[in-house]
Amino acid sequence: MCEDDIDRFSQSMKEFNVVTPIGSIFEQMLRKRKFGNETPKTSKEEQLVRLIAFCLNPNHYHFIIEQLVDGGISAFMKRLNGGYTNYFNLKYKRSGSLFQGVFQARHIGLNNYLLHLSAYVNLNYRVHRLPAKLLRTCSTSSWEEYLGIAANHRCAKEIVLGQFRDTEEYKNFAEDSLREIIKQKQLYRELGQVLFKE
Repeated sequence: MCEDDIDRFSQSMKEFNVVTPIGSIFEQMLRKRKFGNETPKTSKEEQLVRLIAFCLNPNHYHFIIEQLVDGGISAFMKRLNGGYTNYFNLKYKRSGSLFQGVFQARHIGLNNYLLHLSAYVNLNYRVHRLPAKLLRTCSTSSWEEYLGIAANHRCAKEIVLGQFRDTEEYKNFAEDSLREIIKQKQLYRELGQVLFKE
């Protein structure tokens, strides 16, 4: 709904990515205030998943993640979706589920698929052609992190970027992939109209 919601989801991505559950972010904040110091940062060994790429849109999100512990993806998604739903429902005085159905996951078994999927995820807001107003307040992705523009370093982007000479080569690859993705979506849309005409 607003930039604060995106910030909270981003915070949730970090806070709930731990092997030992933290409870709620609110409870975590109270513990930090009570004891007057921050809890130690989570090491990579203590994380459930490694984030490779992401895009947060106003009504859905995409992740490329690597599981670090058995059941890590399921645990992370359960905590993230549950924790964020609690926050959102409390803030907007609503009840019930926020996300439709269970999360969908696909195994990335081919490197070529990983590379093209990274472009799709990093630039997903452009795939959906979100209006500029929504991009400013309700969307964020790892694209700027991949380009070296963003200050934060949440993603293990070297898994993808390490396969290119430099950032510019990846940027050109991703832009070319995006054009192909948009063309394919348009083709499928047109094909669907032809096939399902009455």
